Amino acid sequence: MDVLSGLLINVLEEGFIYGIMAVGVYITYSVLDFPDLSVDGTFPLGMCLTAMLAVAGVNPWLICLLAFVVGAAAGCITGLLHVKLGITDLLSGILVMTGLYSVNLALTGGSSVLPFYNQPTVFNTGVGGLLPAAYNVVIMAAVLCIVVKLLVDLYLKTASGMLLRASGSNARFVISQGKDPGKMKIIGLAIGNGCTALSGSVLAQQTESANVAVGTGMVVMALASVIIGMNLFGRLRFIKPTLAVILGAIVYKACLAIAMQLGLPTNYLKLLMAVIFTLALVSGKIFTGRGKDNDNR
Repeated sequence: MDVLSGLLINVLEEGFIYGIMAVGVYITYSVLDFPDLSVDGTFPLGMCLTAMLAVAGVNPWLICLLAFVVGAAAGCITGLLHVKLGITDLLSGILVMTGLYSVNLALTGGSSVLPFYNQPTVFNTGVGGLLPAAYNVVIMAAVLCIVVKLLVDLYLKTASGMLLRASGSNARFVISQGKDPGKMKIIGLAIGNGCTALSGSVLAQQTESANVAVGTGMVVMALASVIIGMNLFGRLRFIKPTLAVILGAIVYKACLAIAMQLGLPTNYLKLLMAVIFTLALVSGKIFTGRGKDNDNR
């Protein structure tokens, strides 16, 4: 029973941490309809920046804020490459992702891994330090994830948030309101990558280390979380899309954890991620097709 509870706590910890990234990718992928590959660079950017600042003794909450700001700046670069220079969305993300690899190495002093053990983190200081050691990570990760979700929900209800939604589905409407849809794309990419970098920062503070190579496959994980969440929970009216993608991240992590418990070698973890993502895409098309059939009836 202890093993099962420990596994559940681990799934929830990682699910909430990666849920922050899923909320960001929901904005770029579902709202803006922008396949943003720079996620693979901004996630480790948040980790590496956190490690560098933690070693320097910076307050962990300030680190989280700075990680969001730096990730948002990287998202702005992706948006500027696409909107101002006319580079395609995929290539814009690839260019930023590639450039950030060198930036991340610079932040870690040229090392691929930078540990910062026994440094203050959001999990062992302040409110986190008052919580039981067995549950402080999952509670603080859940609080951070919910705060991000609520802030994004509040933003999407504003006039700017409405225009952001329209930019992905009806750019002509945005233009008719005297606004620039390209500018809204840049804002959306900034928010999305800011959330991604924040997720990386929280993960770094959980593991007390940063790994430059951890970003590989993050976009697949994030997209799978979004698609799984929208397919399983998005049709429930009382669940908002931002909550649906967080639940999708938890379900995704649960699938990985179950596979590992069944004895799947870690060497095949990336392959399993790709398989889960493929199944999510296929199931999404099936559900969409059924929905259309029901509408036609």
